[in-house]
Amino acid sequence: MSERWTWYVIIITLVNILGCAWLLFWARTKRAEPAKGTTLGHDFDGIQELDTPLPRWWLWLFVGSIVFAVGYLALFGLGTFRGLLGWTSKQQFDQEMAHAQERYGPIYARYAAQPIPALLADDQALKIGQRLFANNCAQCHGSDARGGVGFPNLTDGDWLYGGDPDTVEKSIHDGRAGVMPAFAAAIGGDEGVAAVAAYVLSLGGRAADPAKVSAGKEKFQTICVACHGADAKGNPALGAPNLTDDVWLYGGGPGDIAETLQRGRAGKMPAHGELLGAEKVHLLASYVYSLSHGK
Repeated sequence: MSERWTWYVIIITLVNILGCAWLLFWARTKRAEPAKGTTLGHDFDGIQELDTPLPRWWLWLFVGSIVFAVGYLALFGLGTFRGLLGWTSKQQFDQEMAHAQERYGPIYARYAAQPIPALLADDQALKIGQRLFANNCAQCHGSDARGGVGFPNLTDGDWLYGGDPDTVEKSIHDGRAGVMPAFAAAIGGDEGVAAVAAYVLSLGGRAADPAKVSAGKEKFQTICVACHGADAKGNPALGAPNLTDDVWLYGGGPGDIAETLQRGRAGKMPAHGELLGAEKVHLLASYVYSLSHGK
């Protein structure tokens, strides 16, 4: 937090407290108490509005609130002033995390010592992994882990970077960054995009214009094989997908494929190693692995 923002918070807070105190003092000393029964001249349906001052107990509630606010700020601080107790939210967070580590650390350590395939038979381990997934992964992959456009389905057997236990764990721990460059200019503009899209469609056994397929194949074998391979089955080392199956991260319709070629794609899987720690990542990976491999 910058010093300017700190002073902004301090000034606003103190001005509000002092303003409330001044208002109470002004109302008490400047306004004469009206005579009992004095009205304001408002009369509706036989009900008259009286000019009656606030009761004393109500006034003392305001005074008590001001005293409480001053005492609270003195004890817990304001802005860069840490207060007489020296409390900070970070300090409390660190204490709570240390307590949690002391309580749950041995549990995570015990599971971390077991290989992922062995954890598939441990219901408790999978339940912990499921909760970790719900808190950290469901936002993108969905609560059922079936993903969506741009977010892979984790319940099938199709993996861009490989689906063995170690690779799944590495993907979660270190993250992934996949990039499909825009190739419209390199493959001949709109005509080239249509040709390559037709060829890619044909790889999965779908019908496409034979002339476009022939032209697209030549361009594919010149440019696209560097990542997807001559057989178009992809390269897990690069995260290049298999184009011969019916699994598509951004959609497999003719328009979707053409848009991918035209504009390119950029997908990022954030690294969770620093956030969760290696032991929790191990449990999370066991749950993710179980989604496509069962027990």
